[in-house]
Amino acid sequence: MEIRTHEKIDQRLCGKPVKLEENYAEIELETTEEMAADERGLVHGGFIFGQADYAAMLAVNHPNVVLGGANVRFLKPVKVGEKVLAIAKVVSEEGKKRIVDVIVKREDEEVFKGEFICFVLPKHVLDR
Repeated sequence: MEIRTHEKIDQRLCGKPVKLEENYAEIELETTEEMAADERGLVHGGFIFGQADYAAMLAVNHPNVVLGGANVRFLKPVKVGEKVLAIAKVVSEEGKKRIVDVIVKREDEEVFKGEFICFVLPKHVLDR
């Protein structure tokens, strides 16, 4: 399946798509030193959120998809050097609104989960 949205994302910072199907995406992120929040190697949560957001966008995979809101939980810390996989599934579609459930895992352990509220707009959000 072809990527139809967020084509300019820096995949080093948000993850690389490893599986893309209709209403489904998997994004793998290899955490790096530039993501560290402190000297002990704690990965800043914004990078995990960014990966999950990117996975949600690709699960919807429409050129005009935008994030309207999210309800998320950080379950476990992630350390520099760890690989995490975001799994996103569209679970509801009503008009322009899509609800996407995202889980981020380190191997079999969940480190993050959330519900992303996405909207497919008739034109690009920056178009007037």
